Amino acid sequence: MIFQKNKYVGLILITSLLTLGFILMSGRGSSDPNVYSEEIFSFRRITLAPLIIVGSYGALICLILKKPTN
Repeated sequence: MIFQKNKYVGLILITSLLTLGFILMSGRGSSDPNVYSEEIFSFRRITLAPLIIVGSYGALICLILKKPTN
């Protein structure tokens, strides 16, 4: 195996966090194209989801670069 078992578990957890972040960022649009939806600028899409994604990428980089323990 290239990585230890705990790194694979971490990769799975971080990948699920990334997926959660992208799901939170997406959302349905307006049902009527002539009406502007203010939901685009919600806290979830503008603040929470990008923080989860950036944090997940940071954790992923730290996990990959961490030296293996014997």
